[in-house]
Amino acid sequence: MTVGSTLPAPATGAPPQPPPAPGGAPLMGHAWNLLRDPLGFLTRLRDGGDVVRLRLGPKTAYAVCDPELVAALLKSPDFLVGGPLWDTMGVLLGKGVATSNGSLHRRQRRAIQPAFRMDKIHEYARVMEEEARATAARWSDGQTVDVTAEVFRTATRIVARSVLQVASIDERADRLSAALHTVFEGLYRRMILSFGPLYRVPSPANRRFESALADLHRLVDEIIAERRTQTASGSNPDDLLAALLDDRDENGETVNDQEVHDQVVSLVVAGAENVAKTLTWVFQLLAEHPEHEKRLNEELESVTGGRPVAFGDLKELAYMRNLLTESMRIRPAVWILTRLAAVDTTLGGYRIPAGSDIVYSPLAMQRDPRAFTDPLAFDPDRWLPERAADVTPAAHAPFSVGNRKCPGDHFSMAELALVLGTVVQKWRLTPVEGTDTTARIGITLQPRGALLRVTARSGG
Repeated sequence: MTVGSTLPAPATGAPPQPPPAPGGAPLMGHAWNLLRDPLGFLTRLRDGGDVVRLRLGPKTAYAVCDPELVAALLKSPDFLVGGPLWDTMGVLLGKGVATSNGSLHRRQRRAIQPAFRMDKIHEYARVMEEEARATAARWSDGQTVDVTAEVFRTATRIVARSVLQVASIDERADRLSAALHTVFEGLYRRMILSFGPLYRVPSPANRRFESALADLHRLVDEIIAERRTQTASGSNPDDLLAALLDDRDENGETVNDQEVHDQVVSLVVAGAENVAKTLTWVFQLLAEHPEHEKRLNEELESVTGGRPVAFGDLKELAYMRNLLTESMRIRPAVWILTRLAAVDTTLGGYRIPAGSDIVYSPLAMQRDPRAFTDPLAFDPDRWLPERAADVTPAAHAPFSVGNRKCPGDHFSMAELALVLGTVVQKWRLTPVEGTDTTARIGITLQPRGALLRVTARSGG
């Protein structure tokens, strides 16, 4: 099976190569553009065509700029999870559900899927509500809050306490946050410039990266060892970690410790990093757009009558859903993704050789004027039913599509809504001097300096 072309097929002969992307530098090629101005470069690539050819050092890669083509390749067996991003992420995620392919991925996904059923999410909501209220309660009137650090700690505690039922998370949450922050900062450069010897030099940056990575893996091993001790003593909660420890491979044998470790890392990273960065952007956007914060608070007041927001309220909070959707569109945490061509194939009428790296940018697609009217405007109402029909659906899929669709999408949306609603009910957010809303480039995106002043609402 191959991805169908959206362009006229050539009259005779084999499909042509995609056109080269403009720019590039000697030796580094387009890696220079991706280091100097990655967001601008990826956004401008659509002017060169639906598929363009990149040169990343000695390697050739292909960038896909058309949303419909991206959706097609994500559903096609011709393309696997792989390429520069996932090769780089392998040092962090190993061979867990996020990075595996084929039968291994299907088995790993089956193992974790029951933990994200709606009835389970209803159970997890109690932890989400507790942690959201604890976060809001830590702040004081007039305080300047480092939002990035605060919500990362909250998201880490939620995934650890709910899905994994890790009781001793208090001290570990801060260690996990610090380690992940350092690791993600170093991974992007390794993805763009994959010169292995460069990262074996004992520079301060490399030493920080290796130390943080080792501490992260050590923390996960501690969590797993703690659960094994509980199991040996007769205490074994019916949760996802228990399911992973009892998972069986294709031969009916219990999976090895390394696979359990990699699965836990994948869950912690997805549940902490992506959710926290999304929340950071949401709070920043509300501080910049007080009219939307006012509308959200009014909806919360109307639905809850002034009591703390709860899981049962979420289905009534239509404006909040639209606001979260729009925040993930205009300020996505995940901004660049890659795939690997498994076979010789075609894409958009162009030849893609087996083994080729494929690059695409959710951010570029979500800011494409061909897919969205006034794409740089923060406009939650664009998701109203009467206006959403004007949106190109394939251009905005924050939890992906096909068999790689995030199994924790409903979990994440519930968490985002409960933390957001709880904070907005109690605090009004305003920017302060030192806030830098430009994006800091890493594997994920976050503001360079998300410092916000919190002012208590009357009765909050």
